Amino acid sequence: MGRTTVLILDYGSQVTQLIARRIREAGVYSEIHPFDVAFERIQALNPRAIILSGGPASVTEENAPTLNPRIFELGVPVLGICYGMQLLCEHFKGSLEHASSREYGATTFYPDHSSPLFAGLDKTSYRVWMSHGDRVLTPPPSFRVIGKTESLPVAAMADDDAKIYAVQFHPEVHHTEEGTAILRNFIFTIAGLTPDWTMQAFCDEEIAKMRREIGDRHVVCALSGGIDSTVVAVLLHKAIGKNLHCIFVDNGLLRANEGEEVISLLRTHFDLNLIHVQAQKRFLERLKDVDDPEKKRKIIGHTFIEIFDEEAKKLPHVDYLAQGTLYPDVIESVSSRGPSAVIKSHHNVGGLPETMNLSLVEPLRELFKDEVRKVAAELGLPEHIIWRQPFPGPGLAIRVLGAVTDERLAILRAADRIVQEEMRATGYYRKVWQGFAVLLPLRTVGVMGDGRTYEHVIALRIVDSVDAMTADWSRLPHDVLARMSSRIINEVHGVNRVVYDISSKPPSTIEWE
Repeated sequence: MGRTTVLILDYGSQVTQLIARRIREAGVYSEIHPFDVAFERIQALNPRAIILSGGPASVTEENAPTLNPRIFELGVPVLGICYGMQLLCEHFKGSLEHASSREYGATTFYPDHSSPLFAGLDKTSYRVWMSHGDRVLTPPPSFRVIGKTESLPVAAMADDDAKIYAVQFHPEVHHTEEGTAILRNFIFTIAGLTPDWTMQAFCDEEIAKMRREIGDRHVVCALSGGIDSTVVAVLLHKAIGKNLHCIFVDNGLLRANEGEEVISLLRTHFDLNLIHVQAQKRFLERLKDVDDPEKKRKIIGHTFIEIFDEEAKKLPHVDYLAQGTLYPDVIESVSSRGPSAVIKSHHNVGGLPETMNLSLVEPLRELFKDEVRKVAAELGLPEHIIWRQPFPGPGLAIRVLGAVTDERLAILRAADRIVQEEMRATGYYRKVWQGFAVLLPLRTVGVMGDGRTYEHVIALRIVDSVDAMTADWSRLPHDVLARMSSRIINEVHGVNRVVYDISSKPPSTIEWE
């Protein structure tokens, strides 16, 4: 690829992805690779700058992640962050001290304004975020001190001639004042890079690449109606036209009018080659009397794969399967920390039968979620698709706690429609990460008119988050919550109580099942 690349070597920091995001937000393409990636792979990437991430290890530990000295053969600027700074100190023969306890949290940093790393920073001190155990006592012979804190005489250092810089704090996190400016100074002032990473350029490049590599062969794509699979489908349609075959399975577990909206958008607006499978009956029959959430997920996943396989066999010879894999999934699969524990097992098209023998097409595997939204805008997708909140693969089955029936799904759909309407009307749909209704597996006593009732309970789950890794309950105004509650109780037959979930993730999850 001809694009400018910043290579980030991952030493296990929980916030390594933020480094890549900050660089990309500045208009420069960045990729994360494990610290021990083969040097030949690094050469093939032809990076114009390298960043060494932080990490939880101590450089003094046995089997601690190491620094490949061959990266300096490339002659490109290097920035070490936290653990990366300690690695540079050790490699270039400075002295380190292993602290008995870690320093964690905000501290005051005093930069040396003569360093290009801090160009344009006018204040004498800044709040920065620290998270480290080891610390540099004396910088290597060719380095100078370019920043300090009250407790760290060497909080930043530089070898200006070699263009090697290091900071003990994390400029990528929002807790660090002017952190983005520091990273921009590194990539623009020091490395002299050009901001050439735009979503328009990505679209043009990816469409041309798929057209070239796929040629006149056929591709099958599973559509969910979410933004990821929709963007994949539209990109591929622009590349190969009617050789793309999209399969949309209506499992009866979608929200109100969702299936019709997906079909209308993709057939009418984009003229996609779309197969619409009405499979509501099959899914609901198999979910009958099943209340265990893990069993629900597996039944839905296996049934989806079965139907997808049936439909794919009716198509002309297909060589490729398109998936909406995003960059965080790619990073996780090769992380220096290893893949995370599996928290949920909802269906993934990657579980399709091996007998299909298809090659993968993953046009979004370089993108973060916010970049996918920008691509969607470039492609002309409507706002309600671009800003559609996350929706679980198993659909409403895991928001109907307990047995899934037509009646209980109808109650949840009606309640959830009101939640969506009120969030959109008040502007909170775009402000929160996710908001939805949950039907609880219990009934409570109520009073309606002159009589007592014994009806269902709806829980509202509305959260703020950046990436769904952590989340906190949204502090919606009381009048907004009151209107949601009032409408649900008055308009949804069979509900007499609404509660609001005020738990955070962790320890709770966003979904209830």
